[in-house]
Amino acid sequence: MNVYDFQTTLIDGKEKSLADYQGDVLLIVNTASKCGFTPQLEDLQNLYNSYKEQGFNVLGFPCNQFNNQDPGSDDEISDFCQLNYGVTFPMFSKVDVKGENIHPLFKHLTEEAKGMLTKQIKWNFTKFLINKQGEVIARYAPQTKPNQLAKDIEAALKA
Repeated sequence: MNVYDFQTTLIDGKEKSLADYQGDVLLIVNTASKCGFTPQLEDLQNLYNSYKEQGFNVLGFPCNQFNNQDPGSDDEISDFCQLNYGVTFPMFSKVDVKGENIHPLFKHLTEEAKGMLTKQIKWNFTKFLINKQGEVIARYAPQTKPNQLAKDIEAALKA
């Protein structure tokens, strides 16, 4: 099983198969609009702009499980991300990234790349790097700035 086996819902409500990204390097991130790490959206957009022509995508999944930091509707979240950070990379409908209602994609990601001490996601802006075969190759903590991932992204694109 790999990430291409999962169905998701885009922030505009359309169903999306992650198989549509087959052959791309992906960075999957659980985002939030009212978090201290929210400015990372700008850095994620910059990464996307830098590498999208080489087959790289950032996939943002809003989550409201950490201190109610993304309480808005999908439309509100989409507008916020576009207006404040110029986000053009794919954003998805709000999901749970832990607990009994965890989205199957995040269950898979956390099984494949466990974090420090636990596999559970502990905060917003946890990042998972996916290779061209749909396999998780790295997990990054929320405080890891997106621009620190450039070398890993470049290596995955060359592989």
